Amino acid sequence: MSEPYYPPQSPVKNGLAGRCPRCGRGRLFAGYLTLAPRCSSCNLPFDFADAGDGAAWFVMLVVGFVGVGSILGVEAAYAPPYWVHALIAIPLLIILPLILLRPVKGILVCQQYLTKAQEGRVDAE
Repeated sequence: MSEPYYPPQSPVKNGLAGRCPRCGRGRLFAGYLTLAPRCSSCNLPFDFADAGDGAAWFVMLVVGFVGVGSILGVEAAYAPPYWVHALIAIPLLIILPLILLRPVKGILVCQQYLTKAQEGRVDAE
């Protein structure tokens, strides 16, 4: 018995939606950042996935750039008091990573499936 055919899926589309990288229908996450053990639709086990700190690193890079850029932009345009900077920067630097972390992790996991990325191995010759 052969395995059913699954057409190639977009890792960005499925990662942003939190869907299975193989079928695009099942849920990728069981919790906020916890991967489900397997796809509820096609039964693909997600034990191959190891996003590590990649998602956190990308999110910190983007949020740091946007956060510092917004603080400098507001300072250059309006020169407000420090409390205004705190009013803008603190919510931005807390809420933006919480919004971005799950979709970025989903994209990285879906990209791992697409490229068949796995831990490095030494060939025994």
